[in-house]
Amino acid sequence: MNKHKPWIETSYHGVITENNDTVILDPPLVALDKDAPVPFAGEICAFKIHGQEMPFEAVVLNKTSGEGRLRAKSPIDCELQKEYTFIIQAYDCGAGPSGTNWKKSHKAMVHIQVKDVNEFTPTFKETSYKTTVTEGKIYDSILQVEAMDEDCSPQYSQICNYEIVTVDVPFAIDRNGNIRNTENLSYDKQHQYEIMVTAFDCGQKRATEDVLVRVDVKPVCKPGWQDWNKRIEYKPGSGSIPLFPSIHLETCDGPVSSIQTTLELQTNYIGKGCDRETYSEKSLQKLCGASSGAIDLLPTPSAATNWTTGLLIDNNDMIFKFDGKQGAKIPDGIVPKNLTDQFTITMWMKHGPSPGLRAEKETILCNSDKTEMNRHHYALYVHNCRLVFLLRKDFDQADTFRPAEFHWKLDQICDKEWHYYVVNVEFPVVTLYMDGTTYEPYLVTNDWPIHPSHIAMQLTVGACWQGGEVAKPRFAQYFHGSLASLTIRPGKIESQKVISCLQACKEGLDINSLESLGQGIKYHFNPSQSVLVMEGDDTENINQALQKVSYINSRQFPTAGVRRLKVSSKVQCFGEDVCISIPDIDAYVMVFQANEPKITISGMDHFARPATQFESERGVILLPDIRIVSTVTKVEHPVDFKENDRVHKPIVLEEMLHNLDFCDILVIGVELDTRQECLELDHKELQGKHLDATNSTAGYSIYGVDTMRNYEQVLQQVRYRNWHTSNIFDRKFRIKCSELNGRYTSNDFNLEVNILHNSNSNFMEHVNQMVIQPQFLQSIHQPEESINSIQGSVVPSVATMVIIICVSILVFIIALGIYRIRTSHHHSSTDTEGSKENEMDWDDSALTITVNPMEKYETPRHVEEESEEEIEEEEDTTSDESGESEEEEEEIGNEGDKQNATRQEHLEWDDSTLPY
Repeated sequence: MNKHKPWIETSYHGVITENNDTVILDPPLVALDKDAPVPFAGEICAFKIHGQEMPFEAVVLNKTSGEGRLRAKSPIDCELQKEYTFIIQAYDCGAGPSGTNWKKSHKAMVHIQVKDVNEFTPTFKETSYKTTVTEGKIYDSILQVEAMDEDCSPQYSQICNYEIVTVDVPFAIDRNGNIRNTENLSYDKQHQYEIMVTAFDCGQKRATEDVLVRVDVKPVCKPGWQDWNKRIEYKPGSGSIPLFPSIHLETCDGPVSSIQTTLELQTNYIGKGCDRETYSEKSLQKLCGASSGAIDLLPTPSAATNWTTGLLIDNNDMIFKFDGKQGAKIPDGIVPKNLTDQFTITMWMKHGPSPGLRAEKETILCNSDKTEMNRHHYALYVHNCRLVFLLRKDFDQADTFRPAEFHWKLDQICDKEWHYYVVNVEFPVVTLYMDGTTYEPYLVTNDWPIHPSHIAMQLTVGACWQGGEVAKPRFAQYFHGSLASLTIRPGKIESQKVISCLQACKEGLDINSLESLGQGIKYHFNPSQSVLVMEGDDTENINQALQKVSYINSRQFPTAGVRRLKVSSKVQCFGEDVCISIPDIDAYVMVFQANEPKITISGMDHFARPATQFESERGVILLPDIRIVSTVTKVEHPVDFKENDRVHKPIVLEEMLHNLDFCDILVIGVELDTRQECLELDHKELQGKHLDATNSTAGYSIYGVDTMRNYEQVLQQVRYRNWHTSNIFDRKFRIKCSELNGRYTSNDFNLEVNILHNSNSNFMEHVNQMVIQPQFLQSIHQPEESINSIQGSVVPSVATMVIIICVSILVFIIALGIYRIRTSHHHSSTDTEGSKENEMDWDDSALTITVNPMEKYETPRHVEEESEEEIEEEEDTTSDESGESEEEEEEIGNEGDKQNATRQEHLEWDDSTLPY
């Protein structure tokens, strides 16, 4: 009988390793039954686990001993559940084989812990880390990195160590992931550090992926302008470009109440103080609308203006340098002796402090006695950094004490910079304009008039002529400095507008979109726009205003090179005795070289006209179809262009429009004889243009800053007249144009004009004119009225019909001759010459035939095609062929006879009447 129930321990503690099925229990799983050794009643048949879906099962290993085992039904994952608790009971086998009347033990508590396996590696919480530190400080902790491990146990889930992988970096890391710097960091040395960090868990398993840590080093907060470029590039024709499009002011949280910023474009080493037009003084005055009659006292050395030959000169900018040893005498007659009460002196001057303790007078311009005495009638000089103008009236003009010396004391006179000076004399008032600003003399001294005498006067530049009171007349009071564009204009004074135009800079500072500056910004430009002052009380407004400041150069061909740029700032703070200091900005604008233009003059370069046309009242137009074109060479860079393929760069010629400043028509050979010939131009052609013209026996000069089209129009109206043509047969001319006072010059265009004297030549000229008329019309670019007038002057209306008939007959006879040649070619070679003379036997006594001996006769089967082509060629003969001289035709005819012997064997007739 089954009297007793099984017995087990009241509680068990077990351990199972994850991914394993064996549970180690303490104490072991054993059930006892007091009915033993009675079969069935004393045996253990089962262990039953009570709990919801427990992943464990208990099996009986030995029924008699009651020994059992607890195992997992499926793999156990510690990361899912670290421990399990459930109830277990033991069951005996009952009273018999059928298992009836079984008994169960009491309930025992089982607690199982899952043992972890180090199967996961550490991973960082962030994919990367970034921080910013200030230079010059040692930090306890700059940044903390953190990694984690998905293992379930503290041994494997905890991170026990961090390590910096990157070598040679001034950083260290502790076991908690805190990064610190081991030395002072310098922004100048390195702006940013990138370091790699790894982690280890307590099982010494390393992270699979290291993490990137970026450490930005910022400089110690220093007040100043940020985000600006030292170099600003400027390409010609770019217009206005911003100088500092992203600039902003760092105040380091200072209590700023107002900011004043000054921008200065330093161009004093470019030309005469800045980039100005480099046209001649005459051209500039014409362009600015100055009064005519200005006399250039420092012109370019030439045969006509040779008094500047011995002076030191910079040809690029027409600057004359005086070293205290040179002076120039102006020849008599260049400047009138009586300048009247109104005249103007203009000049560019660059002058420094005078050498020596006691500075002597340095003469710029002086009109003094040539001999015997040493009286100065008028003079302009520098003395102790003062500009002085002396004007002594003659006794016959005034006999009272009158103003004689006018003094101006200006810092600019000795600052070694270029300045533009204009002395306007409207006696007794004398006004000085310097760089367009008016200055009244601070001191005026009076003197008695000069007593009249018959002593001649000497006008000099760079020194004063001392004609008396010395053993030998000589120069004295030499000038030290540089001068340019020194002119004197008798009888007139210049207006403020003209003066401003003459000294205007073509480059300067500009502000894009003035209306967007805001009401809180005040700004001021100096006259030349090289200095800009901006003021405001809001930092952001100042930033936006400065971002709109730009550089502009309106010259089509600016002077290449560097323009220095300086930005200085003054800051005021709220109630602070000590305010922040803003360092200056030193930047520069790099102006690139413009593409050099190639100026090309083209047109009809040879023609002949009857002598009667040259002797007519209007003469002959020299350049009816002249064309002036300017091109620049540009290199295209295609997408597939290789760096080493420099030979095959595609070059493109691009036409461009720009001004010219002079065009000269020069006579080649003997100069014009004014008794019988001249070049003429109606001055009404110059009206409405910035052009003027001068005439001489050497040629005709048209000058002034104007468009190429206007120059073409004027040149097309220049005429050549010769009213005694009996002893002249031709004239040759050379045309040359310039831009920027010779900086860019055109090709030399040579023109030859033949004068026809006999009736045959006149007749042939008319024929040639009629033949070339269609092509001639295509090459002339001028109004239809001008073309008709030229045609009318070349071919009289009465002779037109006669010439057309003659040309028709000539073409018919040539066609008939070619037909006869084709027929005669089929005869034998022995009697070719005789048969041809019989076939071509007609009366040609009244005909005048012109044969081109340079033309070859080809095979008979092309005769019909040749006849048509020759007829077209006769109709399209150019004006150059029709204008050949008699000597040239003879030479060509003789050469053709040698080269075309074969053709002459087949084509011969009586050409005794031909006008070679």
